[in-house]
Amino acid sequence: MKSSAILILMAFSAIIKPFSAQEISPRYTPKPYVEIQSPEWLKNATIYELNVRQFSPEGNFKAIEKQLSRLKKMGIDIIWLMPINPIGEINRKGSLGSYYSVKDYLAVNPEFGTKNDFRDLVNAIHAQGMHIIIDWVANHSSWDNHLVKDHPDWYARTREGKFRPTPWRDYDDIIEFDYTKPALRKYMTDAMKFWVKEYDIDGFRCDVASFVPIDFWVNARQELDEIKPVFMLAEAMDKELHRKAFDATYAWELWSITHQIATQNKSIKALTEGYIAEHISIFPKEAIRMNFTDNHDKNSWEGTQYSNFGKSLPAMMVLMTMMDGMPLVYNGQEAGLDLSLKFFDKDPIFWKKHENEEIYTQLFALKHKNQALWNGKWGGEMVRIMNDKMDEVLSFVREKNREKVLTVINLSNKTVTATMDTHYDSGTYTNLFSGKEFTLPKNLTLTMQPWEYLVLHKE
Repeated sequence: MKSSAILILMAFSAIIKPFSAQEISPRYTPKPYVEIQSPEWLKNATIYELNVRQFSPEGNFKAIEKQLSRLKKMGIDIIWLMPINPIGEINRKGSLGSYYSVKDYLAVNPEFGTKNDFRDLVNAIHAQGMHIIIDWVANHSSWDNHLVKDHPDWYARTREGKFRPTPWRDYDDIIEFDYTKPALRKYMTDAMKFWVKEYDIDGFRCDVASFVPIDFWVNARQELDEIKPVFMLAEAMDKELHRKAFDATYAWELWSITHQIATQNKSIKALTEGYIAEHISIFPKEAIRMNFTDNHDKNSWEGTQYSNFGKSLPAMMVLMTMMDGMPLVYNGQEAGLDLSLKFFDKDPIFWKKHENEEIYTQLFALKHKNQALWNGKWGGEMVRIMNDKMDEVLSFVREKNREKVLTVINLSNKTVTATMDTHYDSGTYTNLFSGKEFTLPKNLTLTMQPWEYLVLHKE
C-alpha cells in the first residue's frame, strides 16, 4: 500500500509541476492598455482655457500676445483657445453667437483677426516655451456651413428627414453630422491636419468627444501623430478614449463631488472612497485627468468659482494641483473672476491683481520641479495617509524618484483637530506656502481651521 501511494504521488507530481517550473503562455502576459505615446512635454504641464472674445477689450489674437509673459510667469504651459472658426449666422444665439456653431472649419473668425494674426499668436506662444491647442467641434456645424449645401448627406436627420440638432439638448443653432459617412470622416480628419500643418498648433481640445465614434478619433490621432506628436484632450470621462486616441479627459465627477463638499457640507467619502479610489484602480496610469474649479461651461451656466466653492476655493485650488491630474485655469480665475461671462455677447474680463495668481504661481512652480506631482505615468501615485477624522480631513502623499509631496486639507467648514499616521514619511520637509522648514513626526497632530491646508515637499 505504501509503495502504491508513493507511485501515485510521483505520477501526480509529474503532471502538476510547480509554477516555477512551468512554461507560462504569452496569453497570460499583461498587455498595456494605453497604446498611444503622449508627448513628453505633457509630463508636468498645466493648462489655461482662453476665451478670445472676453479675454481683452479688443477681443482678438493680438491682445492675447500682451499677456503671454504673465501667463508663463504664473506657470502656464498649454494655452487652449476656445473655437477660433467663423460662427454661423442662421439661428445664431445672442448678438455674436456661440463659438461652437462652426461655419467654416478651415477659416479664422474675423472677429478675432486674420490668419496671419493667428499665425503670429502661435509663434508668440511657442517663443514663450508654451504650447497651443485649439477647440475642435467635430460633432456638429452651424446651419450655414458650406457643407450643408455641398454635402447634405453628411448630416443626421429626424424621422421627418430634416436636419437635426443634438437630440434632447438646447442646441438649436447647430445640426449634427452623421459619422457613418466615410467621406465626412476624411474631411474632418484633413481639416484637423490642416491646422497642424499650416499653423504648427500642438493639438486639440475636442468638444463633446464621446458624441463622436471612438474609431474616428483613433484614426485621426494616428494621422495627426504622423505630422508631429500632438496633445489630445477630450471633453468626456470615458476610460476607453485613453486607449488609442486621447491623452487627457475631463474630471467632471471630481468637480461635482468637491462642489457638494463645499456647498452642502458633505463628507469627503465620495471623494476618497469614490472618485480617488476609482481613478487609481480603474484608470490606467498613463491617463491624464484634467482637474478644475472652473471652465467655460461651469462659469457660463452654473455660477462662478466663488458661488460654486465659496471660502473653500483656495483649498480646492490646492487639491486640484496636488492630486493626480493636469490642473486647469479658466481665464480670469487668477484675477478673482466673480461673474459669469456672457457666452453669446461681448463681456470682457476685468483684470486686476489678486491673491489667486500668487497661489497658482506657487502651486505650479512646485508641480514643475517636483516629480511626485507630474502628470500621468510621469508622476507619483496618490497614497492615502490615515487619520482619525476621515470624513473631514484629506491627507495623502505622492512620491517619485525620492521626491515627495505630502498634502493635508481640512475639507470642512469647521475647525478640526486630526492626528495622522505619518511614521513612514517622517522627516524634514519645506512648507510650500511659508517657505519654512517643517519637521514631520511619526504621528502628526494638527488643529486646522475651516478649509485650511498644508503642503510639505522635499526634492
